Amino acid sequence: MTNETIINLTDSAKQHVLKVLEKDEKGIGLRIGVKTTGCSGYQYVIETAKEINNEDKQIESNGIKIIIDEQSLHYLAGTELDFTREGLNSGFKFKNPNVQESCGCGESFSLKEEVES
Repeated sequence: MTNETIINLTDSAKQHVLKVLEKDEKGIGLRIGVKTTGCSGYQYVIETAKEINNEDKQIESNGIKIIIDEQSLHYLAGTELDFTREGLNSGFKFKNPNVQESCGCGESFSLKEEVES
């Protein structure tokens, strides 16, 4: 699995992450993961990375250092991360080919069976 097949940041996401990292002196990159929660089973976790743990995989996408915990790697394979603005709202949008469906509130999702194993 190459870095490109794990996750790809759009230019808009890159620009937003650069602004966030500029304000955070201790930030070394972007931490992205998946946790079990919500009404559909899984939810994305995205935050400024302050350190790299032994179980983390470090990749680079569009010039940004991305840190992903080993368990989340296969859930995120092939994902595109974008940053969008819609009216007064802005935020990250995940385009993940492994997602089967999202819940009505849009906060959680379920995965295709072959990815869950």
